[in-house]
Amino acid sequence: MIRNNAHKYSVSAMCKVLQISRSIYYYEAKQKPDETGLVTEIRKIFRASRNNYGTRKIKVALKEEGYHVSRRKIGRIMKQEGLVSKYTVAQFKPHVDKCNESKIANVVNREFDNQPQYNVVVSDLTYVRVGNSWNYICVLIDLFNREIIGYSAGRNKDAALVYRAFARVNTNLSNIKIFHTDYAEENTMPKFFVIPN
Repeated sequence: MIRNNAHKYSVSAMCKVLQISRSIYYYEAKQKPDETGLVTEIRKIFRASRNNYGTRKIKVALKEEGYHVSRRKIGRIMKQEGLVSKYTVAQFKPHVDKCNESKIANVVNREFDNQPQYNVVVSDLTYVRVGNSWNYICVLIDLFNREIIGYSAGRNKDAALVYRAFARVNTNLSNIKIFHTDYAEENTMPKFFVIPN
């Protein structure tokens, strides 16, 4: 009724007489376009790309099919339909080692059993996905009884991560004789550190 008489009376006056708010009228008056065909086409293009295409390539493919749609709208529909490109999923990228590492003699020589307490502490770094990013975990294990004596986690694989792991060790660090980490880059030896008394 308001739409049919808008040329004769103001929308505000008619809303006031009918005791409805203008926002309700404008919300009801604005008809949402049917996106069923567009959604179907986006899903078809995405599946045909083996789940690789993002909004940019889907927009190009839609244009070839006669659809002129913004990347923002494509992104909204992809999110609504749960379509996530393989290229947007977080992928692990190892950090480049920036320190100078020299080859060190193999002190432990794979003798991991029957070690006295704190004689050899081994360490390892691994990564886990948290949300859309990777986080690192550093653990310190005493070969005496395979107990985790220190650990830390964080978003960066740096000295601070290892420092925090050692800070959790519940003994004087001078009690540790050898610290061994199996982290090794290509063409390098495993790393061993003999801690002086």
